[in-house]
Amino acid sequence: MTPAVSAPSWLGSYASGQKLGWAQSVMAYAEYYGVDGSADDDPEFEERLVMHRAPLVGYASRTGTRRNLAALDDADWRLLVSAKGQLRTEGMRYALDNGAWTAFQQQQPFDEKAYLIAVEKLGLDADWIVLPDIVEGGLASLDYSLRWKERLRGMPTKLLIAVQDGMQISDVANLLCPAVGIFIGGTTEWKEATAQAWGSLARRRNCHLHVGRVNSARRIRICAAAGANSFDGSGVSRYAEALPRLDRATRQADLFAAAGGSLEEAQLATADLNL
Repeated sequence: MTPAVSAPSWLGSYASGQKLGWAQSVMAYAEYYGVDGSADDDPEFEERLVMHRAPLVGYASRTGTRRNLAALDDADWRLLVSAKGQLRTEGMRYALDNGAWTAFQQQQPFDEKAYLIAVEKLGLDADWIVLPDIVEGGLASLDYSLRWKERLRGMPTKLLIAVQDGMQISDVANLLCPAVGIFIGGTTEWKEATAQAWGSLARRRNCHLHVGRVNSARRIRICAAAGANSFDGSGVSRYAEALPRLDRATRQADLFAAAGGSLEEAQLATADLNL
């Protein structure tokens, strides 16, 4: 019988406070400047910094094709490595996906062992890690993600909670902060219809906003309008000739992005939202 895989071997020193990682440092900084969500929770508390969204970053599904990797690297794109795929970063910056979508497509149960192995090997240096979720699982998926969040307590790397059809703003708002962000999953229709609302929520909580499965310039513009920090797609991993057109779309900033407004505007935008 194969022994169970435990949490990453390096996690304990961060959870106990012996080491200080990115997540702990950014939360201390954000709390001091009032951009940790406190200003959203307490109307008497004022933000001490004006928040500006960084340029939109594209992530491509990991590929071993050298020509495509070189094109991605030249365009400053990054890789999204799946826990169900080859755990190679090709020397590029990367984020770590949980592999739930692949398992869903293959009609297999979520592979917890593969996920923990991936976090052990690549989690410490990843830009962010997607917490495990249940595709099409609604609130059951959120509960599952939160159990994993507790299991990975003390993680020094940014974690993202996957949101999908059936979830409301109020279900996740108080879970978010600069160290815990949003991964917009779900069906294409739901994702496009709700992106602006999740962007306003990301502004309220000053958290990372990522949009999954984006493979067209039109969808990239939707991401930009929502004020997303990043998106991922598989198209450019297979077809390098598609990269220039999609890369141009990432560089067209949206001056009216949902996450670029004031905190008060973001609060109003999500106050009575029925997703």
